[in-house]
Amino acid sequence: MKNNIVAAVRIAAAAISGLAFVAIIGSGTAQAAPQDCVVERDLFGASATCQPDGGSNYVLRVECVGLYANGPFPLYSIGQYHTLSYPFTPTGERITTGCTGTGPGVVAVTTNAYVEVYQR
Repeated sequence: MKNNIVAAVRIAAAAISGLAFVAIIGSGTAQAAPQDCVVERDLFGASATCQPDGGSNYVLRVECVGLYANGPFPLYSIGQYHTLSYPFTPTGERITTGCTGTGPGVVAVTTNAYVEVYQR
Protein backbone atom coordinates (compact mmCIF):
# COMPACT_ATOMS: atom_id res chain seq x y z
CA MET A 1 0.00 0.00 0.00
CA LYS A 2 2.82 2.40 0.89
CA ASN A 3 4.53 1.73 -2.45
CA ASN A 4 1.29 2.58 -4.30
CA ILE A 5 0.99 5.91 -2.47
CA VAL A 6 4.64 6.79 -3.16
CA ALA A 7 4.19 5.91 -6.84
CA ALA A 8 1.03 8.05 -7.09
CA VAL A 9 2.79 11.03 -5.48
CA ARG A 10 5.74 10.68 -7.89
CA ILE A 11 3.42 10.56 -10.91
CA ALA A 12 1.48 13.59 -9.64
CA ALA A 13 4.69 15.55 -9.06
CA ALA A 14 5.96 14.73 -12.57
CA ALA A 15 2.65 15.72 -14.16
CA ILE A 16 2.47 18.98 -12.24
CA SER A 17 6.07 19.81 -13.12
CA GLY A 18 5.26 19.38 -16.81
CA LEU A 19 2.13 21.51 -16.42
CA ALA A 20 4.11 24.22 -14.67
CA PHE A 21 6.40 24.44 -17.70
CA VAL A 22 3.39 24.86 -20.01
CA ALA A 23 1.81 27.46 -17.70
CA ILE A 24 5.01 29.53 -17.61
CA ILE A 25 5.11 29.64 -21.39
CA GLY A 26 1.45 30.74 -21.50
CA SER A 27 1.57 33.30 -18.69
CA GLY A 28 1.24 37.00 -19.38
CA THR A 29 -1.27 39.82 -19.74
CA ALA A 30 -4.57 39.34 -21.58
CA GLN A 31 -7.66 41.46 -22.19
CA ALA A 32 -10.80 40.16 -20.48
CA ALA A 33 -14.33 39.94 -21.87
CA PRO A 34 -15.83 42.83 -19.83
CA GLN A 35 -14.62 46.16 -21.15
CA ASP A 36 -11.76 48.01 -19.49
CA CYS A 37 -10.35 44.99 -17.59
CA VAL A 38 -6.77 43.75 -17.69
CA VAL A 39 -5.98 40.24 -16.42
CA GLU A 40 -2.44 39.25 -15.38
CA ARG A 41 -1.63 35.56 -14.92
CA ASP A 42 1.27 33.96 -13.14
CA LEU A 43 2.15 30.37 -12.32
CA PHE A 44 -0.19 29.94 -9.34
CA GLY A 45 -2.97 32.51 -9.83
CA ALA A 46 -4.15 35.69 -11.50
CA SER A 47 -5.19 39.25 -10.80
CA ALA A 48 -7.54 41.63 -12.57
CA THR A 49 -7.84 45.40 -12.65
CA CYS A 50 -11.12 46.76 -14.00
CA GLN A 51 -11.96 50.42 -14.48
CA PRO A 52 -15.25 51.73 -13.01
CA ASP A 53 -18.20 51.13 -15.34
CA GLY A 54 -21.23 52.32 -13.41
CA GLY A 55 -21.96 49.36 -11.16
CA SER A 56 -21.59 45.98 -12.91
CA ASN A 57 -20.58 43.03 -10.76
CA TYR A 58 -17.71 40.86 -12.00
CA VAL A 59 -15.83 37.77 -10.84
CA LEU A 60 -12.31 36.67 -11.70
CA ARG A 61 -12.33 33.03 -12.89
CA VAL A 62 -9.01 31.18 -12.73
CA GLU A 63 -8.74 27.82 -14.47
CA CYS A 64 -6.26 25.43 -12.88
CA VAL A 65 -4.71 21.98 -13.37
CA GLY A 66 -3.24 19.97 -10.54
CA LEU A 67 -3.94 18.03 -7.37
CA TYR A 68 -7.17 19.14 -5.66
CA ALA A 69 -9.61 18.06 -2.96
CA ASN A 70 -12.52 16.15 -4.48
CA GLY A 71 -14.73 15.57 -1.45
CA PRO A 72 -14.09 14.83 2.20
CA PHE A 73 -10.55 14.02 3.32
CA PRO A 74 -8.72 11.95 1.98
CA LEU A 75 -10.33 12.12 -1.48
CA TYR A 76 -8.05 13.88 -3.98
CA SER A 77 -7.99 14.02 -7.77
CA ILE A 78 -5.60 15.23 -10.45
CA GLY A 79 -7.14 17.28 -13.22
CA GLN A 80 -8.78 20.56 -14.17
CA TYR A 81 -10.87 22.77 -11.92
CA HIS A 82 -11.57 26.49 -11.49
CA THR A 83 -11.72 29.01 -8.69
CA LEU A 84 -13.69 32.24 -8.50
CA SER A 85 -12.95 35.49 -6.73
CA TYR A 86 -15.63 37.11 -4.62
CA PRO A 87 -17.98 39.24 -6.76
CA PHE A 88 -16.67 42.77 -7.09
CA THR A 89 -17.72 46.12 -8.50
CA PRO A 90 -14.94 47.58 -10.66
CA THR A 91 -13.15 50.46 -8.93
CA GLY A 92 -9.73 50.32 -10.56
CA GLU A 93 -8.32 48.26 -7.67
CA ARG A 94 -6.53 44.96 -8.22
CA ILE A 95 -8.46 41.73 -7.43
CA THR A 96 -6.43 38.53 -6.94
CA THR A 97 -7.26 34.84 -6.66
CA GLY A 98 -5.20 31.69 -7.14
CA CYS A 99 -5.15 27.97 -7.72
CA THR A 100 -3.58 27.03 -4.40
CA GLY A 101 -5.09 27.95 -1.06
CA THR A 102 -8.19 29.78 -2.33
CA GLY A 103 -10.17 26.83 -3.60
CA PRO A 104 -9.90 23.08 -3.63
CA GLY A 105 -6.34 23.13 -4.97
CA VAL A 106 -3.46 21.58 -3.07
CA VAL A 107 -0.74 21.81 -5.73
CA ALA A 108 -1.84 23.37 -9.00
CA VAL A 109 -0.87 25.75 -11.79
CA THR A 110 -2.89 28.38 -13.66
CA THR A 111 -3.89 27.54 -17.23
CA ASN A 112 -6.24 30.46 -17.95
CA ALA A 113 -7.86 33.45 -16.26
CA TYR A 114 -10.54 35.92 -17.25
CA VAL A 115 -13.14 38.30 -15.85
CA GLU A 116 -16.81 37.55 -16.38
CA VAL A 117 -20.07 39.19 -15.40
CA TYR A 118 -21.33 37.84 -12.08
CA GLN A 119 -24.60 35.89 -12.45
CA ARG A 120 -26.54 35.10 -9.28
